[in-house]
Amino acid sequence: MGDIRAASDDGIGRAVVAGAPNAIVALDRDQTVLAWNPAAERLFGWPAEELLGRRAPVVPEELMAEHNAVLERVRTGGQVSLRTKRFRRDGSLVDVRVDTSALRSEAGALLGYVSVYHLTQDDETAQDRVVRRAQLVRRLTDVVADINAERELPAVLDRIAASLAELTGADAGGFVLIEGDRVRLVASHRLPDSLRDSTADLRTSLVGKLLRTGRTVMLETGDQARLDELIWSQLPGLHTIALGVAAVGSRPYGALYALFAKRKAGHVELELLELLAGHAGIAVGNAMAYQEAVRQRAHERAVFDASADGIAVLDSTGRVIQWNPAAGELTGFPAAEVIGGPPPFPLPEPGDKLTLQLPSGAWLDVLCAEIVETGEIVVDFRDITRAKELEEAKDLFLATTSHELRTPITVVRGFAGTLDSRWDSMTDVERRAAVHTIAERARSLGQLMDHVLLGSRAGAGELTLKIEGFDLGELLRTATLGLPVLSDLHRVEVSVPGDLPPVSGDALATDIMLGQLLENAFKYSPDGGLIRVEAWAAGDRVVVVVDDEGVGIAPASRERVFERFVQGDSSDRRRFGGVGLGLYIVRSLAQAQGAEVSAHPRPGGGTRMRLALRIADTPGALT
Repeated sequence: MGDIRAASDDGIGRAVVAGAPNAIVALDRDQTVLAWNPAAERLFGWPAEELLGRRAPVVPEELMAEHNAVLERVRTGGQVSLRTKRFRRDGSLVDVRVDTSALRSEAGALLGYVSVYHLTQDDETAQDRVVRRAQLVRRLTDVVADINAERELPAVLDRIAASLAELTGADAGGFVLIEGDRVRLVASHRLPDSLRDSTADLRTSLVGKLLRTGRTVMLETGDQARLDELIWSQLPGLHTIALGVAAVGSRPYGALYALFAKRKAGHVELELLELLAGHAGIAVGNAMAYQEAVRQRAHERAVFDASADGIAVLDSTGRVIQWNPAAGELTGFPAAEVIGGPPPFPLPEPGDKLTLQLPSGAWLDVLCAEIVETGEIVVDFRDITRAKELEEAKDLFLATTSHELRTPITVVRGFAGTLDSRWDSMTDVERRAAVHTIAERARSLGQLMDHVLLGSRAGAGELTLKIEGFDLGELLRTATLGLPVLSDLHRVEVSVPGDLPPVSGDALATDIMLGQLLENAFKYSPDGGLIRVEAWAAGDRVVVVVDDEGVGIAPASRERVFERFVQGDSSDRRRFGGVGLGLYIVRSLAQAQGAEVSAHPRPGGGTRMRLALRIADTPGALT
C-alpha cells in the first residue's frame, strides 16, 4: 500500500513539474541536469533528451562566477532570486529572473539544485497588470463615490453605464432593470438611442441565465447566432458579453452588460465588472428609495397643502414648524407670522378635541396627535362657524316657533273659553268679534304650520312643481289687488305692462313667492312708506321687483336672509316675529322652476327684492 502511495505521489510530482508554466531545471551537485521540463524546452530551445545527464550550456562565461556564487549561497541555506541573462539554443541571450533553491534528501543531505526561470518580460507585464489594477481600483472608488452622490435614478443609471466602459475597457455598455418578469434597458453607453427602453423576457434573457447559475458575473462568447438574436447585436463586431448582476442582499435590481467588439475581456475586467455591479445595485437601490421618498414627500405635501382643514406641525418645544395654506385662511395668520412661535390658539391634550372661538369670531374644532418617535405634535383644526351658527339658529327657531305657536293658541283658547262660559251674557257683536279673532288666529297658526312644512320639504329636496307657461301679469295684478287697504301707513304702487310675456314655471309656487315678498315688504317697513311692485321683460327673463322703504338689509346679510331660520334685521333678529323660513322657501321655489331671486339695497333706503323668471317658449304648454 505504501509503495502504491509512493508511486502515486511520484507520478503527481512529475505531472506538476511537467505542467508548470515556468521553466524548471534540476541539477545534481556537479550541475548535471536531472530534470528539464517542457517549459524549459520552450524557453531555451533544447529538448530534455539532449541535456539530461550533462551540463546545460545556458550560463554565459562572464556570468559563471555569479552562477557559482548563487549555488554556494543556496547550498549553505536559503533561496536566491536574481535577474540575469541566459543563452538559448540559437545563441541569443534572454533576460530572465531565476529563483534557485537547494534540492535535499529527507535526511537533509544536499542532492543538488532547483532553478525556476521566469521571463523578465512576463514579470514586467505582471507588474504592469498589478499597477493597472491598482489604478482601476482607485478609479472605481472615485466612480462609486460619484455614483453614490447622485440621487436621481436616470442620472445614476447613465453614470453607471458610462463608468462600465471606462473601467472595463468595453466597447459599449448598458444597464437593465428587472421589472417583474421583464428586463428593460434603461441606460446605455456607445449604443444607439433607439435601444433605450427595449424590453425582453427575463426568463430567456442572459440575466435570467445568470440568476439561475447563482453566480454574480458571467462571460458569454462564441455562438455568433446567439449573440445576433440579442438587441446588443446592433454593436458591429460584437464577440463577447460580460454580465454582472446588480443586487442588494438577495434582491437583484438589474444587471450590467459590458460589450466587447474590438477589445478582449480578461479576469481583471470581470473582477471590476463584478465590483461595479455590486456597487451599482446599492446605488440603484438607494436612488429608487430616494425617488420613493421624494414621491411620498410630494404626495404628503400635496395632501398637506390641499387639505381644507388647517394643519400645523409643532416641534418638541411647541413651536410651529409647518403651517398649511388652509391654516392661514382659517385663522387669518399667514405662515410667515406663525412659524417659529407658538400656535395662535390653545391646544387640547393629544387625543382630545377642543372647541374654541377666535378673536375674529370664527369657531374651530381642534384635534392633536403626538408623533412619539420625534416628539412632534400634529394639529388638525376645521372651521365650524357655519355649523355653530346653524345650531344656534335651530335653537332660536325652536324657541321662536314655540312663541309663535303659543301666542295664537293662547288667544284662541282665551276667546273660546270666554264664549263657552259667557255665551248667554255676550251680545251678538261681542260673540261675532270673538269668533272673528279665533278665525284670524287659526289662519295665522295654519300659515305658520304651512311655512314649517314647506321649509321642511325644501330642505329635504322634496318640492314637486308643475312647470308650464302662465300669465305672470295677471298673477301680479291678482296678488296685489287688495294691498292698498291693508295698511293705513303704507302706499302701494303697481306697475305691470299689459304686454308682459308669459313665463315658464309653476303658477301656485310663484303666487306663494310673491305673497312672501309682499308680506316681508309690509313687515320690515313698520313705519310705513311706499311699497312698489314693478315688472318688465329683460332678454329671456321677466323681472319682478318689490321695493319698500323699511329697515333694509345689511350688505353681509343679503345672501344669508335666504338661509333657514335667518331674518334680515341683524340688530334684533326676532323683533318682527316669524321663524325665518319665508325667504328660504322663496329661493327654494325659485330654484325649483329655474328662476332667480336676490336681495338688493333700494335707492334712497329700504330693500329691493328681485325675482327673475324664464319667458315661456310656448304659452300654456309644458316646458
